[in-house]
Parts: sequence; C-alpha cells; structure tokens
Amino acid sequence: MSRYSFHINRLLIVLLAGLAWTTGAQPIPDSSWMERVRTVVLNRGGVEGEPPLVTLEGGERLLLSFDVLGPETGNYRYRIDHCDSRWHKDDLQPYEYMNGFEEGKVEGYGSSFTTMTDYVHYYQYIPNGQSRFAVSGNYVVTVYDEAEPDSILLTRRFRVSEASLTARVDVVSPYDGAGIRERREVDVTVTENRDYRGDMLPPTLNPAWLEVVVQQNGRWDNERRLPFGGFDGGALCYRRKEENIFACGNTFRWFDISNIRTATYNVAAIEEYGGEWFATLKPLEDRSGGNFIAEQVLNGGFKVNVWDRSNKQTEADYVWVNFLLPMRFPFLNGGVYVAGEMTDWCLDDHCRMTYRPDLKAYTLRLLLKQGYYSYQLLFVPAGESEGRTDTLEGDHFETPNVYRVWVYYRGPNDRYDRLVTTATGH
Repeated sequence: MSRYSFHINRLLIVLLAGLAWTTGAQPIPDSSWMERVRTVVLNRGGVEGEPPLVTLEGGERLLLSFDVLGPETGNYRYRIDHCDSRWHKDDLQPYEYMNGFEEGKVEGYGSSFTTMTDYVHYYQYIPNGQSRFAVSGNYVVTVYDEAEPDSILLTRRFRVSEASLTARVDVVSPYDGAGIRERREVDVTVTENRDYRGDMLPPTLNPAWLEVVVQQNGRWDNERRLPFGGFDGGALCYRRKEENIFACGNTFRWFDISNIRTATYNVAAIEEYGGEWFATLKPLEDRSGGNFIAEQVLNGGFKVNVWDRSNKQTEADYVWVNFLLPMRFPFLNGGVYVAGEMTDWCLDDHCRMTYRPDLKAYTLRLLLKQGYYSYQLLFVPAGESEGRTDTLEGDHFETPNVYRVWVYYRGPNDRYDRLVTTATGH
C-alpha cells in the first residue's frame, strides 16, 4: 500500500469513526490515525513496559508520548472520555468522571536533533496537576489538532481501578486434558477486599453484575470474557470453560535497530539511501514445527533506544524496516500479520504482509524509531478476526505469557462500568 492510499484510508476511517464514537456505536481502538503520527506510548509514570493502569485514589499519573513527522511544531490538545467495559463511549458527563478539566493542551515537546528524519516529540502527563479521576473504569485519551478539532491524531486506551474486590489468577493445564503442551487455562477467583477503604460502595458479589476479562500479553484480538463457573464458599469462580483456554504461542521474535552504524541482532543489513535509513531483517522462519525458544523478550513490546546519543526521545532516528518471510506458496485461506505494540496490536492492512511471487516470500515494510522491538507472526483465517499462533510460531506451554485480568462491575442502578479489581498471572 502506498503512503498516499494509506493516508486516504485512515482519513476515511477517522471521519466515520468520529461520528460512531460520538454516539457510542463503535468501540474506540488504540490507533494512530495519521501517517505522520509515530511511536505512540502510554504507560504508568513514564516507566517503560508498565501498562496504562492507575489506581483511583493512588495519585499516579500516566505519561503519553508521540512523534509527529516533519520539522514544524503543532498546537495539539487532548481530551479524556469515559467508556464502558467494551470501550464504547458511555453517557457520563465530564464533571461526573473528572474532578477538574477533561481537556488540555499537550504542553511538552522537543524537536529532533541530528537525525535524517525530522520530527517533533510530544509528551503529556495525564491527568495534569489540576485534575484527577473521579470514578474507575475504562478511559480513552484522544489527541487532536487545536486548529481542526475534528482532525484526530491518535487514540489510546487506559484504565483506572478502584481495587474494591480481590482477584486471583491461576494458569493451569486445560481442564479437558487436550493439548496440554500447546494450551493453558486461565482461571480467576473473585473475592471481597476486606481492606478496601475507598469512597465507592463495595460491589456486591453477584455474578450477574460482574464481567471478567482476560488479555494475553497486549493482544486485543483474542481477548476473552469469561463465563461464570460457580461458587466456592463466598468466592466467585471463573474456570473450567472453553473461554478460559488460550493457545500458548512461542517466545516473541525480536530485533534491535538501536545502532544504525552497523547491523546488530537479527538485522542482516542497514544502510542510508536518499536521506533515509533502511534496515533489512534476517529472513524469518516458519517456527511451527520447531521447539520452544527460550529467550528473554518484551512479549510484544518495544523500547526506544539509541546507542550513541544521550537523548533517545529526540536523537533517535527513524528507520524503514523490511520484513521477509520466505514461503514457496502463499496462503489461500487467510493473511499473515506482524503483531505487537509497534503495530498497535491491530490486525489491519498496515501490518499485513504481502506475498511477492518474484521473491517467493511475504514482505512488509514499517517505519520505526530506533530501538528494540519484539513481535510475532499471526495467521488470520479468511472471515475471522482472531489470529492463530500455531500456523507460523508454534504453541508451547513453556512460553512466558502474561495474562492480565480486569473485573468490571455494574449494579442495577449504576450508570457506568466500574473497574473493581485487576490481577496478573504468568
């Protein structure tokens, strides 16, 4: 896909999405809606790898950062919206979910220095010093151009938890005894939090009012909503159902483009051409028939890094990274996608590999900031939305997946979905 067609497609999407988000008709995704917006990161306190999650009365803040390609600075603003458990904009008014202003100016920025690709790096703490969150739940921050409020640059999801219940996560062998070396069952037990001292009324342990969501690593395509499995004393159990079972996948692939002077880990070549940097990764392999690969990786995340500069945010350059997966014949019943935080965990045309008959290989080119990147290859069957790891990665029970659990509560008289606890399992 050309840069022009990519931009037009994104523009059409955002125009349609803007209307849908206003009415709450569509879930709001993590997305960079303009081609010039790159390297969007939202994490807790600016700590790399920390998920975008804060506690309602914990005093924590999130750090949002992103780059806009080009030498000129812009005037950008951000808006915070409250959503339901499925990321649809809900009916709460700003004064109901924020103490203070829900909008503000993106204040921090710095221009790139000694890079071939010009860009401006922006950053903003959320909430700012004059605001705080009033309720728990799902939130979305939207950044837009001050001169054109309908011109959306990016959207990013985050969560605020009140920790009024307690959840325990157990990662075990599948209850049905099938595929015990390729699959894992994620069981969740929800109980009261006797130490809860928040302002909100403690939620009632009624399975009809609770929703338990499990996310594997950072993936959205295979996110699960668990059915209630029964009581265990005073606890609610979500276990021993097909929805609890995940394919394990394999250790994530990775590469390092921190050094553009020479090819390093999993990079075959790197060179400058026409005022831009190009990196060619070593040819990818079909790992479905191989053994588990034991390596320490970021489970789909990335870290901006540059070896020979002091300020990685403004001195790291941008590199066109070429992926190549040799295959004699293309898949006729689906597509291959590069999945990870670097592609917003989205399975769309932006990260779909293209089969080249002349090369007998799938290829993809992505523009990425210098750093360390991990990812996996997902095969999505035609007509489906969930990616499969068994086709190109293989599934191994030893894979160090991270399972994050989110428990939402909506009583009969509530107007929004509370995020009442979170938990993590490995």
